Amino acid sequence: MAGFIISIVVTIIAARLIINDYQPQTVLLIAGVVLLTVSLVFFPGQYYGETKPIGIGWTVFAIFAFTVESLAARIANVGLIIMAAGGFADYMNHIKASNAMVNLCIRPLRLIKAPYVVLAVGYIFGQILHVAISSATGLAMLLLVTFFPILVRLGVSKAAAAAMIGMTAFMDLGPSVGTANLAAQQSGMESAVYFVRYQIPVAIGVMIVVAILIYFTARYYDEKEGHVAVALVDTDREEAEGDTVPAFYALLPAVPVTLVLVFDSWLVKGARTHVIIAMIVGAMLALVCELLTKRDAKNVFKGFQTFFNGMGKMFASVVSLLACANVFTQGFQATGAVSFVIDSVSGMGLGGTAMTVVMTLLVGATAIITGSGVAGFFAFSGLAPDMAAGFGISAVSMILPMQLVAGMGRALSPVAGVIVAVSKSGAAAR
Repeated sequence: MAGFIISIVVTIIAARLIINDYQPQTVLLIAGVVLLTVSLVFFPGQYYGETKPIGIGWTVFAIFAFTVESLAARIANVGLIIMAAGGFADYMNHIKASNAMVNLCIRPLRLIKAPYVVLAVGYIFGQILHVAISSATGLAMLLLVTFFPILVRLGVSKAAAAAMIGMTAFMDLGPSVGTANLAAQQSGMESAVYFVRYQIPVAIGVMIVVAILIYFTARYYDEKEGHVAVALVDTDREEAEGDTVPAFYALLPAVPVTLVLVFDSWLVKGARTHVIIAMIVGAMLALVCELLTKRDAKNVFKGFQTFFNGMGKMFASVVSLLACANVFTQGFQATGAVSFVIDSVSGMGLGGTAMTVVMTLLVGATAIITGSGVAGFFAFSGLAPDMAAGFGISAVSMILPMQLVAGMGRALSPVAGVIVAVSKSGAAAR
């Protein structure tokens, strides 16, 4: 009980600091070290960290040794996947392949004359695009440039169009998404298997429901604001963005996802590839296309540095957060807080389903408050496997709703980067 109370107090303090714009990595790291220290001092029998003091008789050094090992382990596994995905996404933006892909996917929507139907279907297309373009903000900005003008010219209000675009990453789907990779790892399965067997069946139903809600709510609020859906005369205007690159560039962002899905043991017997390999192959293929198209090796090679810069940015922003969140999670567990919660819920007769709901709501609330689905999910996903085992349920049954709600919470957060960017850019768009 004491360990649970201490853990909750430390968690609340950490949450308030993050809400007040304190650096989340530092806050989570310090909170984790505090909880591990409390565990070593007051609950030594509950500390089960694998790290042991090396050549030093002071057990407290195990905390910092564990921190180093946590960082190394995260970089070597899911961290490298996230970094490769970030580098690939930045390179696709650099060569304007992402723009070309967006243009290709939204072109059929222009054939539909019902503006709010286009708006609803546009969400589904955008959500599918998110599988290849993992950055929620990056996808939104691309759609603002390409799809937003189409919606406005079809008669949809700017507010409705911007709101829909902000929802296109409502769920983080696909093998290239950081939270999905971590969820797959925590569930003990390959990213492609997690995506196909678990994410897709849920995502299909959610996308249909969200699209229907977008259709009716957009119409309702447009009518409430006195907006009349009248198409403008230049609806058929071609988008300039992305026209400067060959049409086949639109296929490049989908290369990693295609490789992972096709060359995996569940589809092609005896053949499999890794997400990192798929990202590198996709980037190298894009490099070859750039060389053949531009015939300027010096500038093309210089441009490929964008891939490595993108990896560095993901390490600084996401992988470091993952490592620090892992330290916090271990500290939370070491105090006995998880065991206390499991025992308490079990004693109430609620079982694993109730605990799954509690954990999912906790992740969703954190994502809404902080504006980051990554922060919410990374901070608590490490608790799920042990909790699920304690209740006798599969880890994926608890992790899947947590991972999907993390993206949903971000889309509902007024402080999320994608929502801020869309609201500001949408209001300023002509």
